[in-house]
Amino acid sequence: MENATLMDEYGYVLDGKVFLKGYSGNPDRQIGEVKRTEQEAIDYFKNRFTIASGKVEQLEKDVEEAQNKGSYLTKLVQLRKKLLSFDGLGDFIPLLERLDKLETVLEDLIKVNQEKNLEIKRALLEETRAVTVVGDDWQGATDQLQEIKSKWIRTGPVDKEYQEEIEGTFQALLDTFFQQRRDFFSDLNRTIADRIERYTELIAKSDMLVRMYDVEEASRQLRQIRAEWKEVGEIPVKRSAKMYKQFKRSNQRIIDKYNRVKGIVVQTYENPLVTKQREMCREAEQLARSSDIIQASERAKVLLNQWKEIRLPPRVGDKMVAERFRSACDKIFELSYLARVISRKYPAFEIRSEEDQLNIKTREMEWLIKREKADLEVTIASAQNMPPDPETERQMMGKINIQRRKITMKEKILEEFKAKMK
Repeated sequence: MENATLMDEYGYVLDGKVFLKGYSGNPDRQIGEVKRTEQEAIDYFKNRFTIASGKVEQLEKDVEEAQNKGSYLTKLVQLRKKLLSFDGLGDFIPLLERLDKLETVLEDLIKVNQEKNLEIKRALLEETRAVTVVGDDWQGATDQLQEIKSKWIRTGPVDKEYQEEIEGTFQALLDTFFQQRRDFFSDLNRTIADRIERYTELIAKSDMLVRMYDVEEASRQLRQIRAEWKEVGEIPVKRSAKMYKQFKRSNQRIIDKYNRVKGIVVQTYENPLVTKQREMCREAEQLARSSDIIQASERAKVLLNQWKEIRLPPRVGDKMVAERFRSACDKIFELSYLARVISRKYPAFEIRSEEDQLNIKTREMEWLIKREKADLEVTIASAQNMPPDPETERQMMGKINIQRRKITMKEKILEEFKAKMK
């Protein structure tokens, strides 16, 4: 250092090399070389010191603005390490002292947060213990545990002294619960399999009774089989419905055979509302063949409103009758609309020959179908460009289905017209 050719408060130049003076027990350290002049080299490294100072200031600012201040402790340690080897000329001691002060603040905050996290996780452990003592609601317990686990993950770490213990306890509780759940459903699946096998046996026994000559004995055994069926127990709904349908069909064959042998005539009962719907369906189908289709459409509107007012219990109504009724009403309304279009465009339509009338109907229906299909394409395109919204999508799909139904009926009527022309 005595042989230095240029001295500075924080460093010097020696033998064409730039050195930083030692501080805080650290020895002098070479930080660079003279490229042009010694003063330029000193100035260059003094300017570089502002970079180090700026990094410390930026870290302090980031910590002040951050919500999770403790996450900056690692960055602070890394910055201190960089400062100790940073190539620049300046007073590094105040910078390191600022980092030491900030580190103390962060460590205190982390300690407080870890204590708070420990308190939260201990409370979550108690919740977990309570939830894992389940009865039959495995799905409900699973949903609660998933929510607890989400809270656990969002909660920060605890002190290393407790970390392994508390994490291990939580994971052990989860592992025990899910193993118990697997065991439960494994047993349940075996039970369901046994019940399905028992139901299958009872269906087979019922089928065998159909071939029994003694209908009295077959009837007695059927009552016993039915009693056993009620005692088997629950299985999944879809499988249960399918098997009961088989069992009921088999039972009915035995009952029908018994009634034939005994000469018993069974009067079938039909819900009066279903009978009413059958009558309305027959009337609508007759209206669809009416010569005055405009008047028929007015009556069809009345029938349609009356149909909507009928409230049938589930599975009581006849779906085929409902479909026939709707189809007949659709046909009436489409023919009525066609008649109105023709009356506007052809004032003397009624005095034309039957062949001319049929040609006009065919031509106008083709035009209506073409227009309806174009409208449908516009509706579908609009639906594809709409923002996702469940309610809007439901309404749009309803509109599209109605348009498709109208096109289908128009095409059916058009085929009838063309068949008459042939």
